[in-house]
Amino acid sequence: MLFNSYIFILCFLPVTVIGYFLINKVINKNNGEGKVTADLWWLFLASVAFYGYANLLCTILLLSSIAINYYVSIKINLCKEINKIKKTRLWLVGGISFNIILLGYFKYSDFFIVNLNQLFQREYTVKNLILPLGISFFTFKQIAYLADCYRKKVCYQWIEYAAYVMFFPQLISGPIGLHDELIPQLRDAAKKRINYENLSQGLYAIALGLGKKVLIADSLSKIVTVGYTNIEGLNGISAWMVMLSYTLQIYFDFSGYSDIALGIERLLNLEPVINFNSPYKAKSVGEFWERWHMSLTRFFTRYVYIPLGGSKKGKGKTYFNTILVFLLSGLWHGANWTFILWGGLHGLVMVLEKGIKDAYDVIFKYTGRKINVSFIGKILGTVYTFFFVNIAWILFRASSIQEARLFISRLFVKGREISPLILQRVNDLVEIRILSRLGLESRIDRYPYVTCFVLMGILLFGVYFLKNTQQKIYESKYGIWRSIITMFLIVWSVVSFSEVSEFLYFNF
Repeated sequence: MLFNSYIFILCFLPVTVIGYFLINKVINKNNGEGKVTADLWWLFLASVAFYGYANLLCTILLLSSIAINYYVSIKINLCKEINKIKKTRLWLVGGISFNIILLGYFKYSDFFIVNLNQLFQREYTVKNLILPLGISFFTFKQIAYLADCYRKKVCYQWIEYAAYVMFFPQLISGPIGLHDELIPQLRDAAKKRINYENLSQGLYAIALGLGKKVLIADSLSKIVTVGYTNIEGLNGISAWMVMLSYTLQIYFDFSGYSDIALGIERLLNLEPVINFNSPYKAKSVGEFWERWHMSLTRFFTRYVYIPLGGSKKGKGKTYFNTILVFLLSGLWHGANWTFILWGGLHGLVMVLEKGIKDAYDVIFKYTGRKINVSFIGKILGTVYTFFFVNIAWILFRASSIQEARLFISRLFVKGREISPLILQRVNDLVEIRILSRLGLESRIDRYPYVTCFVLMGILLFGVYFLKNTQQKIYESKYGIWRSIITMFLIVWSVVSFSEVSEFLYFNF
């Protein structure tokens, strides 16, 4: 089920939220904090319905995975209690291996078969398996849970664990929430009563997220699609326009999803896991990954980078661990060499940044002179980061390395005119059609490039100078104007659902 669909916004979400609070008011009235109550079952069953709406077989797969992982976690805890270290490790390795094999079979089988066929001139049959939605996310959640059980005793009842893994705001595209962030909140009796301030914050966040996805990201996708289906026909200015459009599309798409997930959790009185924090404001690639898909960065740092030794085994090992983590991150995003190369490039730039910082630390150690980064330096850092991320997104979007190379080559082709196909897509946007009907059609036709530049300029201004959603909902009061904006964005977005599209991170 998509967040940006009629059935979710008009039926599933209101029924789920209203039912949650009704159950807590009627059935759980006399239950104290910490007890397993009907509201957990309600959230779990709602999440099953949310996930099962797309594919029943994938739902059975997910439920089976939950049952097996919960059984393994019990075994880990039991072996720890009787101090059987080797058996504890065996159960941990077995549980993690099960999750990786499950993920690998469904997500990477065809990738490995195709590459084996090319490498050894074979003709193994490609399986063409259906990729279960959210498998990368719920697999990592369960791996993290098993690792935490091994490190310290973690014990929940099955319904608590199942509700945590299946929790629908995080199920399809993250964030990769941890058990100790969600389950204690679900046990908190104080959070099971309606809070109108949280409801207003949640609705506002959902409205902003829908607006970003439906009104901005989906509009930009039309420019990106026509550009990538006609790469050879692009000149330099057109290629830059398409590249920037995708950079903004994936920003508003992922930001929109994160906003909606945040909003749903606020409706339920939960403190959300922040997964997106104005990443294009970053002054380095390292900072970019502290702001983009923050829960994924946390997972790889806590459960891969640190166990490998982190930065405590010398500079060479630190750099190796960094590149390895980013290669794995690229592979996690998709079964294609483009994603692996994309991750590797980010890893290499991170190593270069670490190297520069290490050199600075050595200079400071021997000279005692501290280098203060000026305001201009910070701007240059932001520009460099944004430029690199733009180029790297080409690999992320391209279907092959050859296609990415072709697109990059088109960035340097001379030409002063934007492709007519791109101009047509820009002029077909609802916002531009509204301006045309207001009497500006002749000017738009006379200065077609201005429309493109103004559109990109407005979006970039919003990215760099406006507050992000969590700042808006936590730092400002909910007044009449915010109520009007909320209703306006929700109505406009729902009316635009006729062109529903999946969130980009659904593919991962």
